[in-house]
Amino acid sequence: MQVSGPEPPIRVVLVDDHQIVLDGLTAMLQPHQDRVQIVAQLTDPTAAGDTVARLLPDVVLLDVRLKGASGLDVCEELRARVPAAKVVFLTVYDDEQYLFQALRAGASGFLLKRVTAPELVGHLERVLDDEVVVDPALAGRVALSAARLQSGEYWPGAHLGLTQRESEVLELMVRGLSNRAIAVQLVVGEETVKTHARSIYRKLEAGDRAQAIAAALREGVFH
Repeated sequence: MQVSGPEPPIRVVLVDDHQIVLDGLTAMLQPHQDRVQIVAQLTDPTAAGDTVARLLPDVVLLDVRLKGASGLDVCEELRARVPAAKVVFLTVYDDEQYLFQALRAGASGFLLKRVTAPELVGHLERVLDDEVVVDPALAGRVALSAARLQSGEYWPGAHLGLTQRESEVLELMVRGLSNRAIAVQLVVGEETVKTHARSIYRKLEAGDRAQAIAAALREGVFH
């Protein structure tokens, strides 16, 4: 009877525009090198396609927003050039809209950077088993949103393409709260609020907060 040896480690390419993040991830995964092997670190997203085509890793860990590039565009390029490589987003942006866009771009996972090393390793192993992994903090919210949509319970602004969290941020803007106050109210970081605000402006074709509020009132988003 032939006994198979241990599974080879998952070969991973890291892409993030902050070297400190790459160093931190490498150090975090070091104790698990028997299960995960970092084969390349990239701060330049334009080099991702050539590097992945050359190294043929199992998984590419990628941020959604990169300096001078969109992680979503990079994901689409990688999936087109090296279909066998799986892309998993690792980001601070807990926005379900980014999750939906990532999955449409062909990603196999969407995780938040607060994930622990054992959790990350487990997620990567599931991805190699052809599962799609979503951070639990987002998965619950998405499931709730889907249930509400299915039952016809739309949140204000859904017809304009706003996510439920963006709707909450916009409502607090209309009520006159500052970004800092909104962050406190929703128990998120101020940078997260600013990210939601930028997305709201884009979707409402507004140049700033005042125009977004005017659009919300004009469209009768909040009654």
